[in-house]
Amino acid sequence: MKLVGSYTSPFVRKISVILLEKGQTFEFINASPWTSDSPVPHYNPLGKIPALEMADGTWYESHIIAARLELEGLTPSLLPEDKLTALKVLQLEALADGIGDAAVILVRESMRPPELQMEEQIIRQREKILRGLDALEKEAAQGTLLNSDTLNLADIATACLIGFLNFRRVVPNWCVGRPALVKLADKMFARESFARTVPPQPES
Repeated sequence: MKLVGSYTSPFVRKISVILLEKGQTFEFINASPWTSDSPVPHYNPLGKIPALEMADGTWYESHIIAARLELEGLTPSLLPEDKLTALKVLQLEALADGIGDAAVILVRESMRPPELQMEEQIIRQREKILRGLDALEKEAAQGTLLNSDTLNLADIATACLIGFLNFRRVVPNWCVGRPALVKLADKMFARESFARTVPPQPES
């Protein structure tokens, strides 16, 4: 089993965490999707990470990979047995991933020369992030579908998102007024799977 992606991607980290939680051994292929000679399009025609090469083929898009891994029947199961409840968890996973998409756009925009950066784009993506975090905070405070006593895909996706926000310093004050998300992050970051997938710090 080969996982293709970057150590700094929240979506790749999500799959790494899932594999570690389920006790799966895998080879990690560190590959950026942004370079002209990137091998990523070989695994995913969209040129996006992560991609997971398995015995039955190569899977891509992190939510699809996560769903595919659930089909293996390995413990712990990361989706509730009730189908409607499972769908709600998947929606929260999608929300966390969507916030991650917006955060990645902000990071890429910040890498452009200041005179070429699009202020409207920056404002739009930041608003998406803040609205999404507010929705996740509400769910985490309820502690039913997110931040409960049972680990699920939404917990993992949300914690990977928060890790990325911290790592890239996107919306540095995200934690203000969101104590339930802070609690969730602290709980998740204490897990071995998260300790083993901390992205490397950029060279100074």
